[in-house]
Amino acid sequence: MKGHDRINSSLPDELILEIFRYLDTKPSRDAASLVCKRWLGLERLSRDTIRIGASGSPDGLVKMLSSRFPHVRNVFIDERRSITLPFQFGKRRRADHSALSPLKLQFAAGKTGPEDYETETYYLSDAGLAVVGDGFSKLEKLSLIWCSNVTSLGLRSIAEKCNALKSLDLQGCYVGDQGLAAVGEWCKQLEDLNLRFCEGLTDTGLVNLALGCRRKLKSLGVAACAKITDVSLEAVGSYCQSLETLSLDSEFIHNKGVLAVAKGCRVLKVLKLQCINVTDEALEAVGIFCNTLEFLALYSFQRFTDKSLCAIGKGCKRLKNLTLSDCYFLSDKGLEAVAVGCTELTHLEVNGCHNIGTFGLESIGRSCASLSELALLYCQKIGNFALSEIGRGCKFLQALHLVDCSSIGDDAIISIAKGCRNLKKLHIRRCYEVGSKGIVAVGESCKFLTDLSLRFCDKIGDEALVAIGNCHSLRYLNVSGCHHIGDAGIIAIARGCPELSYLDVSVLQNLGDMAMAEMSEGCPMLKDIVLSHCRQITDVGLSYLVSRCTLLETCHMVYCPGITTVGVATVVASCANIKKVLVERWKVSQRTRRRAGSTISYLCVDL
Repeated sequence: MKGHDRINSSLPDELILEIFRYLDTKPSRDAASLVCKRWLGLERLSRDTIRIGASGSPDGLVKMLSSRFPHVRNVFIDERRSITLPFQFGKRRRADHSALSPLKLQFAAGKTGPEDYETETYYLSDAGLAVVGDGFSKLEKLSLIWCSNVTSLGLRSIAEKCNALKSLDLQGCYVGDQGLAAVGEWCKQLEDLNLRFCEGLTDTGLVNLALGCRRKLKSLGVAACAKITDVSLEAVGSYCQSLETLSLDSEFIHNKGVLAVAKGCRVLKVLKLQCINVTDEALEAVGIFCNTLEFLALYSFQRFTDKSLCAIGKGCKRLKNLTLSDCYFLSDKGLEAVAVGCTELTHLEVNGCHNIGTFGLESIGRSCASLSELALLYCQKIGNFALSEIGRGCKFLQALHLVDCSSIGDDAIISIAKGCRNLKKLHIRRCYEVGSKGIVAVGESCKFLTDLSLRFCDKIGDEALVAIGNCHSLRYLNVSGCHHIGDAGIIAIARGCPELSYLDVSVLQNLGDMAMAEMSEGCPMLKDIVLSHCRQITDVGLSYLVSRCTLLETCHMVYCPGITTVGVATVVASCANIKKVLVERWKVSQRTRRRAGSTISYLCVDL
């Protein structure tokens, strides 16, 4: 009956709160909260996560949010990106102080002109952090990314008031030892700690934290902390025996620290190291003591040899994910040891390890049948036969990334296509021996392909995309720099891949308006398109494209001489969801700038 509330009169608060918990996205929750005041209040009570970017008054914003959402358990504050202060909240734009809210006026004092309001950025302070502690007493996860004004005083206030804290991310915060020691003293439930780029910390702070959180700490990340040395890692190894994840990026860590962790943290599962002063001795200890290791990433090591990987292969039988980046003294022998010993391997990345060649990867193909993702970057010595072995032995491969692998050509891709029919992602960049023949095989055999990137592979032409048109689940396509591709290839994609949401056709000189018209007809789900350096696409093609691709959110079209101010205005006016348009400044009319200035980005201000 009209005017009769059948829901609120029948459903108790507990049931409505349970319904809110099933609404995963913030827009859905916001929409539901607008039904009535009761639902608004209940939604606020049910919300457990808030995210705050840089703002004109983060302290005031935190205070307001804490009063509205008292049961929040997760707070994320990220000040890497600043925002501009709005000029007005009414109908007309004004340049005087009355156009600003009282909250922002307190920060505007002393500025000389309205333009200063647009560029000034303000930061969370210790007082604001104290408000977080007072308002969110049930806080379990706190992330403070590049909050440069936060000090030990603010961190101590959080520690004293939020004893249930389990995760703390202090990336880029200049906090001191006293604050970290307070966390160790009061937050005994802490499990996850990120100290990347915390330049104010020394061994004193981390040792005290390890002593305080010894029973619970499971994850620790340290990077660019010049005063944190082996002393800290020795404390972690001695006290934090439950540690499962360790990420280290430091030139001040040596074997002594890593050895202490390997011997003391026997349940370690994830180890990421970028430590130029660590040698084989440390990795051999990891292989001996860390039998539960599942993820190992080694970056920029100049002192590791095959002895390290042999120890890992012998001792870490559960290893599933291995990344080797710029480790110049590792060879096929080490990779073979991993293949033979770590048969559960599912992810492998080899990046810039110039002594690893075909034989090492053949071993992976023969022994690691569960491999699902393979990335080979700047591997000049790995040839076709290596991927042929992967195709024969790794039937579950779903993702393959190849970058600057000059010895890999069509024969390798054909082997992958025929052997790995469940392939979903294929990314190839600057592999100049890969041509249409290999990609045709992918289109014929890999029907589940959803993500294809063929950047600057200049032997690939239209016939390749005609075959890819048979992959009806394709959602992502990047053929930037494949200058033999023209209208015929893109038209085949438009007619065969209705779920396509991302398309990059930049630097395709033979692509014209006909392809854009076909994309409009066949790909209504398109959200992102990159058209830069396409000289034959004009305003007419753009008008065709946006007539039916109404979900478009981003459009890059710099250095397209056929696109004028009319085309830019058409995109802005036709796409209600548009978020970013990248174009030359001179192609944006005053009217378009007024209408959608916040969505337009400029590559070059002088064009």
